[in-house]
Amino acid sequence: MTAVRPESTARPASGTSFPAGFVWGTATAAYQVEGAAAEAGRTPSIWDTFSHTPGKVRNGDTGDIAADHYHRYRDDVALMKDLGLNAYRFSVSWSRVQPTGRGSAVERGLDFYRRLTDELLAAGITPVATLYHWDLPQELEDAGGWPHRDTADRFAEYAGIMARALGDRVGVWTTLNEPWCSAFLGYGSGVHAPGRTDPAATLRAAHHLNLAHGRALGALRAGLPTAAQVSLTLNLHQVRPLTDAPGDVGAARRIDAVGNRIFTGPVLDGAYPEDLLADTAHLVDWDGLVREGDLAETSRPLDLLGVNYYAPTVVSRPAEGSGATRDDGHGAADRSPWTGCDDIAFHLANDDLTAMNWAIDPDGLHTLLTGLAAAHPGLPLMVTENGAAFDDYVSPEGVVNDPERIAYLHAHLDAVRRAIADGADVRGYFLWSLLDNFEWSYGYSKRFGTVYVDYASQRRIPKASAHWYAEVIRRNALPG
Repeated sequence: MTAVRPESTARPASGTSFPAGFVWGTATAAYQVEGAAAEAGRTPSIWDTFSHTPGKVRNGDTGDIAADHYHRYRDDVALMKDLGLNAYRFSVSWSRVQPTGRGSAVERGLDFYRRLTDELLAAGITPVATLYHWDLPQELEDAGGWPHRDTADRFAEYAGIMARALGDRVGVWTTLNEPWCSAFLGYGSGVHAPGRTDPAATLRAAHHLNLAHGRALGALRAGLPTAAQVSLTLNLHQVRPLTDAPGDVGAARRIDAVGNRIFTGPVLDGAYPEDLLADTAHLVDWDGLVREGDLAETSRPLDLLGVNYYAPTVVSRPAEGSGATRDDGHGAADRSPWTGCDDIAFHLANDDLTAMNWAIDPDGLHTLLTGLAAAHPGLPLMVTENGAAFDDYVSPEGVVNDPERIAYLHAHLDAVRRAIADGADVRGYFLWSLLDNFEWSYGYSKRFGTVYVDYASQRRIPKASAHWYAEVIRRNALPG
């Protein structure tokens, strides 16, 4: 079993290099890549149900086959080895392991992850396991889902199962990936599974996800060797007011509360922020929701904090500035995901955009990392997702040239390098994503992979960015 560098990072050796032992990886999510949706005892998750509901996913796409990673994992691990990756961040399909979300595990489901981790270890690649990447077993959603407190208990039980099954193979664990998306996109705007639009349920889901993290962390520590590391991954929003006007600054504070501090408060500081509670008191009874002992569980110490970053969040009062829109980059919806902040307008940081219409702004990543380091000194950080979708295609020569992605990665890796030089303890970087895959409500219309997937044949073609990234890993440095 291997772990991700428990020691602090040293300063870079030169203007383009990274610390010795810096972790280089890629990341995927189970529903986005695995396929085999009904094999070996797996039952539907909320994303199976959502994607099979007409009108929910572009072109009617589903994750039934996805990138067929379930059957092709050996070839995919061989690709990782060719690229020189030293870590792979994957998620576990809860309903593949525990189909009803409670009770005994299905050994056939666990066996897939045993085979995958064994293959990774044989290739010299550290497995980094995420327990939850948005695919709640449908049976638990039918019982109330994340707004229901019992789901946190079910998640802790599942965490214990995974610790016992893979604790001898996996030394780095993440409880939840981006709980903001699970709560606010799943129960607020409804653009993600399960597709509900209930502000009160959104806030209850957020608290129960925090509680689930804390309880799962306890279950993992009870079942794992002492050297194992446990983390949480947040898609923290690098929030900026459009101007210095008081209305815009107030809008940024409100978005920061429901976008960031609703998680960092209880997890890192042991309390929900007072302004968040005041802003949302008309939507939920916080005193009844947060029970005695909850915050002691949510704030159990982390070994690492995972940080996902794609673009900054620029906001204003609706009357301020030009180009104001309700589109926050998370997909069109009739209801804003920003519970309690429906009146706030969103703006692009610039007009240099990815295929997702997300602004390319690497300085936002630097600011986010250095801000976290200043607010939480001593907390090791890991960039667990960063990447971009572009309109990639295979040339007549059979190659995929993606210079925009190379430029994106170069700029954002340089932002990470600068953050380390400025004192942030950043221990690694996971490119999103290894493979083109099922991009949630966008289906297969967006390509984030550094490896191109021809979905008809499942042929893999490493893009130019994959070769560029391999050279960065080999040198442990950016091109001069």
